[in-house]
Amino acid sequence: MEKFKEFLRKTLFNETWTCNLCDREIFEGYFCKDCIEKLPFNNKDICFHCGRRVSVPVNNCVTCKNKLVSIDKGRSVFEYKDEIAMLIQKFKFENKRYLAKAFAFYLEKEYLKGYFNADFITYIPMSDKRLKERGYNQTELLAKELSIRVGVPVKKVLQKEKETPHQVGLTREERFKNLSGSFKVINKKELTDKTVLIVDDVTTTGATGEVIAELLKRKGAEKVFLLTVASVGEVKPENKE
Repeated sequence: MEKFKEFLRKTLFNETWTCNLCDREIFEGYFCKDCIEKLPFNNKDICFHCGRRVSVPVNNCVTCKNKLVSIDKGRSVFEYKDEIAMLIQKFKFENKRYLAKAFAFYLEKEYLKGYFNADFITYIPMSDKRLKERGYNQTELLAKELSIRVGVPVKKVLQKEKETPHQVGLTREERFKNLSGSFKVINKKELTDKTVLIVDDVTTTGATGEVIAELLKRKGAEKVFLLTVASVGEVKPENKE
């Protein structure tokens, strides 16, 4: 009987039937009431430019002021910590692709609240080697799920030109150096005078989004927005992330 139940669970699985954190049966939504209360929503004091959590609301925090100049506006649904950090790690590295739907459910709310009004959505490309190793690009999954929800098309306009070391533990300056020359625009005609929304899983220093936004604008985009599942809080200049 238990094997039969497990078979049914796997074959008839629906992401809204159980909580994505505790596995409690809910049959609606993506998290149970108790777990929703635990989630670190990024909806209190934020930087109005990059969207990360700050101690006091400001137009530009120390992390983005005079640094993230190509990104017109950034927002994130959660702070990157606790349960959300764990879920994102599972999503990225443990093949939990179904979490894209849960994250997109909240990305849609942030998209509408932020009045992004993008002409199209794009995502962070991966190298062929990294894509083959992982089997999927988690940011592409997010972009496609969000596209379904908000009715804005997804377009692949970027290509990863070279493999880069993992960014974990690097300073903002090291990340920019790491990413230099990493991306290439493959469909310049799609960009002319367009408002582009980049979707990503996590914003740390913002270097990846900034490098891509600068490239997109150089190739003709008018505005570039960044929407992520989560972001780290304000990072002081002397600290590493």
